Amino acid sequence: MKKFLAIGAVALALTAAVTAGAVAYTVSASPSADTALELAASAAVLRQGSRGGEVKEVQRRLKQWGYYSGAVDGIFGAGTRKAVIAFQKKNGLTADGVVGKATYRALGMNESYNALDGNSGGSGSSSGGSSSSGSSSYNSSDLYVLAKCIYAEGRGESYTGQVAIGAVIMNRVKSPSFPNTVAGVVYQSGAFTAVTDGQINLEPDQTAYNAARDAMNGWDPTNGCIYYYNPAVATSSWIFNRPTVTVIGKHVFAK
Repeated sequence: MKKFLAIGAVALALTAAVTAGAVAYTVSASPSADTALELAASAAVLRQGSRGGEVKEVQRRLKQWGYYSGAVDGIFGAGTRKAVIAFQKKNGLTADGVVGKATYRALGMNESYNALDGNSGGSGSSSGGSSSSGSSSYNSSDLYVLAKCIYAEGRGESYTGQVAIGAVIMNRVKSPSFPNTVAGVVYQSGAFTAVTDGQINLEPDQTAYNAARDAMNGWDPTNGCIYYYNPAVATSSWIFNRPTVTVIGKHVFAK
């Protein structure tokens, strides 16, 4: 009897030791909150070998802008890396082929930038630093009107130039000096030549819709401008006195 009791005691002791060891291991293996954030941020950075929806969106944008000619398949291969490097060089970024905060910002991928920046929204958008509330703040009618204005005003411009026109409209919506709706800004008396001459009634193409979505999502190549003009045809002399921020294609963007 004593022998069985002794064996039972040893078994219980071993079980307790193993359980304690497992608990100790579990506790020590759990990452801290800071470590978890670092791991999440690391996963959000894209490089050769990465896969998924974020990669696919990067490919879509790079292909749309002429940097990438491969398949939009969500696989970050050598071709995607080459396209990222070309984009980075064009935009004055470190040409390392890695999509991190700066590259997300230049690409206009606000949610991805904010994830790396530790924000769920607000300032620090992926292009030019304007805030992004996301296209969910606007309805399909807003998108249509914005796309119509972009197409009418800038269909001969580069994709970035078309997004820039949309960004000016969105910046006006946010400004207390202008109407607070997309339609209000676009159809404000004398605001846009395309409205005055009737070109606003042209049906927008898919590029204009894409540019409108990017502008609504916060991509602002103008860095906050609320005016733009073509110096070759502009007739209002006061516009030339506005501080110039950037020139994209035929348009001067000013504040």
